[in-house]
Amino acid sequence: MTLGEHIMLLRKQKEFSQAALGKAIGTSGDIIGRYERNIMTPSIEVIVKIADTLGVSIDYLVGKTNIELDRNTLKRLEDIATLSDENKLFIFRMIDMALRDLKTEQAYATK
Repeated sequence: MTLGEHIMLLRKQKEFSQAALGKAIGTSGDIIGRYERNIMTPSIEVIVKIADTLGVSIDYLVGKTNIELDRNTLKRLEDIATLSDENKLFIFRMIDMALRDLKTEQAYATK
């Protein structure tokens, strides 16, 4: 998927018109339309503004990852990154246990 397609898809999911997104980032709806049609490529500064306005990471917006991380998830990851290695390990073990339990639950629920 192209950058323009990502912008258009996210804009529609977040229920922004081209004009509203343009206004939110300091440009026009016409320019947003050109980005979406891949006629123009936004600068990195504009990409940052679009990602912030749509509430996604830059990586997701440009197609580098398929994981859409919202602001709350990103904040949690940033908080974890500041912890000691011992505390990170504890949190990762807890996440691993929760994921294992959910996967087990799902496996038995489908049978």
